[in-house]
Amino acid sequence: MVIFWAFLWLGLVLWTPRLYGDPRTAPRVQLSFKELLHSGTARPLHFLLNSTDFRILLMDQDQDRMYLGTREFLLALDMHNINREPLIIHWPASDRRQADCRLAGKGREGECANYIRLIERWNRTHLFTCGTGAFNPTCTYIHRGWRSEDYIFRLVPGRLESGKGKCPYDPKEESLAALVNGNLYAGVHIDFMGMDAALFRSLGNRPAIRTEQYDSRWFNDPIFLRARVIPDNAERSDDKLYFFFREKSTEAGSAQVYSRVGRVCLNDSGGKRSLVNKWTSFLKARLVCSVRGQDGVETHFDQLRE
Repeated sequence: MVIFWAFLWLGLVLWTPRLYGDPRTAPRVQLSFKELLHSGTARPLHFLLNSTDFRILLMDQDQDRMYLGTREFLLALDMHNINREPLIIHWPASDRRQADCRLAGKGREGECANYIRLIERWNRTHLFTCGTGAFNPTCTYIHRGWRSEDYIFRLVPGRLESGKGKCPYDPKEESLAALVNGNLYAGVHIDFMGMDAALFRSLGNRPAIRTEQYDSRWFNDPIFLRARVIPDNAERSDDKLYFFFREKSTEAGSAQVYSRVGRVCLNDSGGKRSLVNKWTSFLKARLVCSVRGQDGVETHFDQLRE
């Protein structure tokens, strides 16, 4: 068994000493394991679980829980007592699905399993979750109860559905997702070979929409990171989804990777003719940050990471 160690950041923001004139614009530092322990701002968590692939984390302030997703397991942790025995769901891929995955030439690095890659709040009592399903993305719902005292955390039987366009096939691929008003916005590769990358909208009562397929002007080998809804004004119908990613330059002969921010309108219903079921409000721009100082050097942070 593997003892998993996680550290919860409790509002910690550390800044380096004065580097470029104004300390408020100085970059944050990295902490070593020992320094983090000595900072007194993190709490160690340890429990026995036969998994080490912890990537998905969701805070639930309504129930004071933290949800973790890993290989074949979902966990609910008590934020008041982080070392209390967690609620655990075991959600493996079927034996047949794992066998099919290996027959397709996968599995040399353990990919033929169900890696949890999405956990989002669905409503007051349920979560929506997706896993890679041994290269067959699958989604379902989790009943978490009305209150934390209910101590409920289980898969809803009979609610499995396809995760295509919601969750990646390959557990090594990065993706993004945001569940907004019952609509799921996901940046993900949607094919077995990982060639078709798109920003999708699915579920909910709005039309399903995606970015143009195999068009480098929309996406060029992107690595998706994170998405957030940011209101422009008090009119909620004007709300937009901003998403962050990296992608290769489309300039001829260039191997440069750029950090990007993209944007779509939540009320986008798609266009007509060639833009049916395609975004009409899709925009993207390069992220350019300037370092303040005497030389005024413009520094491009092109390895944007989550």
